[in-house]
Amino acid sequence: MFNLPLKRIFIFFFLLLACIQPSMAGIVVNDTIPSKILGEAVPLKVYLPNSFKQAPEQHYPVLYLLHGLSDNEQCWMEKGQMDRVVDEFIASGEAQEMVVIMPCAGGPDIRNTWNGYFNMEGWNYEDFFFKELLPTIEEKYRAGGCRNQRAIAGLSMGGGGSVNYALRYPDMFCACYAMSAWLGSNKHLRTPEKRATDKFSLLTEAVDKLAAVKLLETMTQDELQALRSVAWFIDCGDDDFLLEQSELLHMKMRHLRIPVQFRVRNGDHNWEYWHNALRLCLPFVSRNFK
Repeated sequence: MFNLPLKRIFIFFFLLLACIQPSMAGIVVNDTIPSKILGEAVPLKVYLPNSFKQAPEQHYPVLYLLHGLSDNEQCWMEKGQMDRVVDEFIASGEAQEMVVIMPCAGGPDIRNTWNGYFNMEGWNYEDFFFKELLPTIEEKYRAGGCRNQRAIAGLSMGGGGSVNYALRYPDMFCACYAMSAWLGSNKHLRTPEKRATDKFSLLTEAVDKLAAVKLLETMTQDELQALRSVAWFIDCGDDDFLLEQSELLHMKMRHLRIPVQFRVRNGDHNWEYWHNALRLCLPFVSRNFK
């Protein structure tokens, strides 16, 4: 049993912690990038660490966190509680203070709404990402600016987009963390033999054309050497319908002597898995920021 003074001390420190904790939290802002390339404004969520407003001269590393098919820029907040996870890991010292960018690259009506991170007929998202989004955001939020201060991660379609960007632009990213990545043709996502022109069919065609294993098979020794400078992490659940694609990529990278971490954990293609994956992702990318 606590005596009365000790009880009061305990209550005082409990209330003090309750007051301090919110002040350590980062903030999430809504932003929009007008795109001449896409011909529309692209919404995004931006996580800013707690010190962002208090330290106007400070520069931060940046993590681009990509969503999956049929989702949008809201999902990492609404379904993944990313802000709470980032706050927790920064407060514990397991992750660096960083800016996290969550851009929109899709919507729920996958046949009639553009989804995807690649250039396709009528949707040059990759050009938008590198020519408009990245430079605009990094200047505005004092983030990134060089390869060693920039990482990319994502889930499902966004996991595939992350891998693809890092494979083809290894000079842009120091680390890539892929969760349940959609990396190429899959029987669950295959389109009919006859070429369709709806937007989902064009996306699957682009994903297949830029399949990660195919890209690796066509690379020169110099290109492969550049990939060895990127920190790679492939993460997929043992019940995930895309697991085979992650396994094939892992085997191909090992065969080509590209260092890669590979984890198959208990789980499926869902937000429970990706929420936990984020807890591995943040320390991983933090260790690779320089």
